[in-house]
Amino acid sequence: MERRWGAVAAYALLAASTQVLWLTYAPLTTASAHHYRVSETAIGWLAEIFPLLYVVLAIPAGRLLDRAFHRWLAVGAMLTAAGGLVRLAGDNYAWALAGQILVAVAQPLVLNAVTKVAAEYLPASLRPHGIAVGSAGIFAGMLLALVLGTALGGREIATLLVIQAAFAVLAAAVLCSQLRRRGAGSPQDEAVAVGVAALRAVWADPGVRVLSGLLFLGFGAFIALTTWLQALLHHYHVSANAAGSLLVGMVLAGAIGSAALPPLLVRRRAERSVIAASIAAVVVGGVVLAFAHGIAIDAVVLVPMGLLLLTDLPVVLELSERGAGTSAGTVAALLWLAGQLGGLVVALAVQVLVHHPTAAFLLLAAVGACAVPLLARLGPVLAAPRQQAVGGASEGIAAVG
Repeated sequence: MERRWGAVAAYALLAASTQVLWLTYAPLTTASAHHYRVSETAIGWLAEIFPLLYVVLAIPAGRLLDRAFHRWLAVGAMLTAAGGLVRLAGDNYAWALAGQILVAVAQPLVLNAVTKVAAEYLPASLRPHGIAVGSAGIFAGMLLALVLGTALGGREIATLLVIQAAFAVLAAAVLCSQLRRRGAGSPQDEAVAVGVAALRAVWADPGVRVLSGLLFLGFGAFIALTTWLQALLHHYHVSANAAGSLLVGMVLAGAIGSAALPPLLVRRRAERSVIAASIAAVVVGGVVLAFAHGIAIDAVVLVPMGLLLLTDLPVVLELSERGAGTSAGTVAALLWLAGQLGGLVVALAVQVLVHHPTAAFLLLAAVGACAVPLLARLGPVLAAPRQQAVGGASEGIAAVG
């Protein structure tokens, strides 16, 4: 059992490293622009390249993981480490962009594997715990990136890149060593039918569409908040440092919640309740933020939103894993793709209203309200039986409808 959890922990470490590399320059936009002698828009592309490439590569990456899971997850690990090292090759923007592109290509291979790692190495009863640990690693990486960037500051960008590269190389090495040990469910990678017809069959499943819709709206609202919160609160005379602290509080609460709450929620069959609570938090929170402000009010609203929205992710992924069978990588890819698309769409919509914060926060409330009909259709997904063996027939979610 220790070896099985070792693989899950190694995956969480690698997932964290992808997020650390992704958000390297986010807390240091202005300083990085001065350092590389480029515009702030150019620095923005060092992060924005990730969701854009994810939209393009999510489905192919999921199909590759379903064909040869261990091989392609190892490729993702090595590309992540390579991206971190490439950024050290030269102290200029071109090398920074090249490294970010490598990590952005690797990210779909890593993130899409979160449910397959749990299914490969853990028995059915422990898979919710494994998915929670993997998801928490993702959010812990986001938090670590914000903390490291803030702590080292713009004058220590070179030191920051060295620390992050070392972290990525360590995570890749640990993960690859763990992948040599096959999980209990499947002694070797199996060839899986993951062509266009199989992809269509997965998307035809109404349960997958319901879960994708929930992530599109929920993750979209979260990404829009993290992207534009500082700019929106600026109109209410909230300082950049205060807004940054609120963002850290949101992500910290979400990281803790995503690690601790999902197994308890699954055991008590409270998945619908937490998703309903997150919808209510977005709707009520959006309305409150549109009309009332102050550090205390903002914290009371934003921290629960971060806690619930990020806890939703491993809950939804666990629901998808119950019946995904050999298509787990493709299903996870579709769900992650939905979340990334939601982030792009909702963030762009909020960007249009960034100088009209009341309207922007009301838009976020409306996004939350759009999830209510999906909540009503969640019942069959919750009733789906969990697969007991990796590689078994997909009889869970695929039977919904």
